Amino acid sequence: MSAAASAVEAKTRRRVRDPIATRETILEAASNLLAKDGPEGVSLSAVAHLAAVNRGTAYQHFETRERLIEATVQWVSDRLFRAVFGDPATLGERRVEDVDPLAMVERLCDFAMENPDMCRVWLQQVLASPDPRQDPFWREYAGSFGRFARTGMAEPGIDVEVLSVVNLAGVFFWPILARAHAHTHKQRLELSRRFSQEIVRLSLFGTMREEAFPEIVERVRPQTGE
Repeated sequence: MSAAASAVEAKTRRRVRDPIATRETILEAASNLLAKDGPEGVSLSAVAHLAAVNRGTAYQHFETRERLIEATVQWVSDRLFRAVFGDPATLGERRVEDVDPLAMVERLCDFAMENPDMCRVWLQQVLASPDPRQDPFWREYAGSFGRFARTGMAEPGIDVEVLSVVNLAGVFFWPILARAHAHTHKQRLELSRRFSQEIVRLSLFGTMREEAFPEIVERVRPQTGE
């Protein structure tokens, strides 16, 4: 038996003994298919083939393709959550005043740079869902902007939902350009840092000087209702 065949057999034996590892393998395969073909391209048979498990095993973990797609989005959400915010159990210990915004954006950009297809799939699926707030990562990400907007550190009139979508869309689509021009991990990390720096700079300073656009300032000024 060749070395490659032996490695595949050993991996298969480990999965047989470890249903959690098998489930992870199936979910990773499903996320790859979602990124490549969208929800229409996902079937339990195709995922089982890509994950190198038999179809019966896939059905033991996920009875329908709908449950598989739902579980895959949740799996990506959990990975995003832990990469950006850490252990969900510690969230109650965080105060918005103590969060380092640049470090948080860098963690998000780094994860997106290494998992671009996965992130775009998650964003498309969650935003198209009936209630994005059911997703743990979206709830915490948008919620963190909401909590910030209610502090004295924020400019008035922030549209939290719009800001959340704009930031995530930029972060998750930047790797398309980056990966076309960066061929090493170091180069991708440098481009990730460029993006995170600009996102935070825009939040701090914006791009338009108020005194040069007085009419625009009036049009976007938050309405007080008075």
